[in-house]
Amino acid sequence: MKIHEYQAKELFRKYKIAVPKGRAAFTPEEAILSAKELGEYPVVIKAQIHAGGRGKGGGVKLAGSEAEAENIAKQIIGMSLITHQTGAEGRVVKKVLVEQGLNIEKELYLSILPDRATGKNLIIASEAGGMDIEAVAEETPKKLIKVYVDPLMGIQPYHLRKTAFGLNISADCIKGFSALLKGLYNLFTDYDCSLVEINPLVITKDNKVIALDAKMDFDDNAIFRHKNIAEYRDIDEEDALEAEASKFGLNYINLNGNIGNMVNGAGLAMATMDIIKQAGAEPANFLDVGGGADAVMIENGFRIILRDSKVKGILINIFGGILRCDVLASGVVEAAKKNDINVPVVVRMEGTNVAEGRKILLDSGLAIITAVDIKDAAQKVSAIVAG
Repeated sequence: MKIHEYQAKELFRKYKIAVPKGRAAFTPEEAILSAKELGEYPVVIKAQIHAGGRGKGGGVKLAGSEAEAENIAKQIIGMSLITHQTGAEGRVVKKVLVEQGLNIEKELYLSILPDRATGKNLIIASEAGGMDIEAVAEETPKKLIKVYVDPLMGIQPYHLRKTAFGLNISADCIKGFSALLKGLYNLFTDYDCSLVEINPLVITKDNKVIALDAKMDFDDNAIFRHKNIAEYRDIDEEDALEAEASKFGLNYINLNGNIGNMVNGAGLAMATMDIIKQAGAEPANFLDVGGGADAVMIENGFRIILRDSKVKGILINIFGGILRCDVLASGVVEAAKKNDINVPVVVRMEGTNVAEGRKILLDSGLAIITAVDIKDAAQKVSAIVAG
């Protein structure tokens, strides 16, 4: 789960991680009040969306006066902000963060994430702050500093020193930087984060170390432990179909193809999408209903797929184990009866009660196409879409 910058900075403050003074505003009028509260110009007005590259897209601007702040707030709030992470459709800005301007001496990059290859937490830092870190990693990987932390030991003073020395932090700033990094690591572990990132982390002319930006992602599987974080969820920033699927416990990711697919098991779903592509079509979604799905979940998954106007055909690929084939078939039939299906549906299933499941589909009277195996299913769907 992602949260907004202003929400991440609320958590930063709890861990004594220095951030600029500021607050969120949901209207231009609130933005002006926020600027007045800061007491001096310039102020920075920053669009709040779940995407990076806001500055390049025109979503972060400096205002040198009250009139300028008002004009910028009116421009940003309500705009469709397009960045390299939003896609061509962009994202509508519904709120901004108004912050004090800082006298910046140096910009750095700092993040923490789990490294699954080593089973450790990984601190990544770079003196190339403020830039696209992906480009830095690809073009000048030597500029990246990597420090691995054993989660059983926790962060130690030598981790702090290694990171600080790698960033060429001056002697005047090492104490402040070390305190910030220790607080950031504790925040990362306490809240089961999948990522915390500061880009840029700035050193000011008076040697203060301040998180100018803040990004946090949380492990969805651990949100039940953090009810205060669950309250930060912004449904408006999520894909509408993905948000609806989450209500029913469905693992759904919206894609850009033309074949909707429903599968039980993430590995089988990935293989199904590969086979769809090999057959000349494109997957419209990833949908894993899970091994313990029932007829109601199947029906809801079917309905969500049908809401995608790009879908020209549906492939259901189920291996009956915990989810029996007769339960799947009953769910498909109920969904077909309750929804206006105007695209072909191909079903391939094997496993527990497969004969009963096929009989349910056959006796339903619905125009459902059965397939003998996954290759046959993919070819039938792609042929239907092409023709």
